[in-house]
Amino acid sequence: MMRSDPRALQLNEHGQLKHFLTLDGLDKTILTEILDRAESFLSMGEQSVKKVPLLRGKTVVNLFFENSTRTRTTFELAGKRLSADVINLNIETSATSKGESLLDTLKNLEAMQSDMFIVRHSDSGAAHFIAEHCTPNVAIINAGDGRHAHPTQAMLDMLTIRRHKGSFEGLKVAIVGDILHSRVARSQLQSLTTLGVDEIRLVGPKTLVPSFFSEMGATICHDLEAGLKDVDVIVMLRLQKERMKGALLPSESEFYRLYGLTEESLSWAKPDAIVMHPGPINRGVEISSEVADGKHSVILDQVTNGIAVRMAVMSMAMSGQLQSDDASTAKGDN
Repeated sequence: MMRSDPRALQLNEHGQLKHFLTLDGLDKTILTEILDRAESFLSMGEQSVKKVPLLRGKTVVNLFFENSTRTRTTFELAGKRLSADVINLNIETSATSKGESLLDTLKNLEAMQSDMFIVRHSDSGAAHFIAEHCTPNVAIINAGDGRHAHPTQAMLDMLTIRRHKGSFEGLKVAIVGDILHSRVARSQLQSLTTLGVDEIRLVGPKTLVPSFFSEMGATICHDLEAGLKDVDVIVMLRLQKERMKGALLPSESEFYRLYGLTEESLSWAKPDAIVMHPGPINRGVEISSEVADGKHSVILDQVTNGIAVRMAVMSMAMSGQLQSDDASTAKGDN
């Protein structure tokens, strides 16, 4: 499904974002620009009027073919804080469940003068497919596609790390849990590598952390103590049982015994290590309540940072569309 070069598809002729589909192919300059712009939006949450006019008059459509209350809500808040008109399309009751194709639905939404689609889909490459087939002046933001990518989640994680650690150089990061089925882990690997961390460790059982991930520049660890030894950042991932086929785990209790993050296992990391989780959390499966709610946890910071990062990406993509020669040509033909 993903035929186009990701960089060529995502950037306009001036090297600016016009879609945000994957972190693959995006350089450190663009990722840093996203983080810097997100920083500028963080203080808005403390203001009495939480709005800026950057997307005033624009229509943003949330196209969620998979359920995700947290991600959809933060995208909706981000759009509204940018002064956009936001529409949440209920896919379960939409025409796509009545036999209308995805392309038919997109064309109808385009005909309603939509300016941006936020897409979440169970199929890897769905956001790329939509970007390739939409009219040139509609921005596409990937809110998670299959096992492939979740770029805004990775970027809000990067913002959280930068705000707590100052920079990425010299950091050791452990990502623990169901790596095999995680689009978050893949996007985190790309962003952490691009931003220059010292070491990335993928930790979990062999069935959930296959050896081929080492080709992406990560160190594979099947022992939790070795994986957490002296790390600065711990990212816990949930077990994605809905994506598992076959007996990849003996039991949840066995997984927690071997790979669950508890106060004891947290002590193997550096004393000032931070603990992250993209959510939803399964307490007593991958992380204890004491750690999830403890002083090392920055999980709620991630939620707050998610709104700012999504505001940054949406505003940058819309600006890139407006400055694209393709968009200008398309508008000129109308």
